[in-house]
Amino acid sequence: MALTDKFWDTLTTVIKMNDKIVVMAEQMKAQQQKIENLTARVIRLETALELALASRERKRVTER
Repeated sequence: MALTDKFWDTLTTVIKMNDKIVVMAEQMKAQQQKIENLTARVIRLETALELALASRERKRVTER
C-alpha cells in the first residue's frame, strides 16, 4: 500500500506541476505581447522625435 501511495503522490505532484507550467506559459505569452506592443510604441516615439529634430534643424539652416 505504501508504494501505491507514493506513486499516487508523485503522479499528483506531476499533474500539479503541469498545471503550473501551463499557467506560466500563458502568462509568458501575455507578457511577450505587452513587450512587443511597448517596443512598437517606442519605435513610433523615436521616429516622431527624429522627425521633429530634423525639422527643427532644417528651420535653423533656412533661417541663417
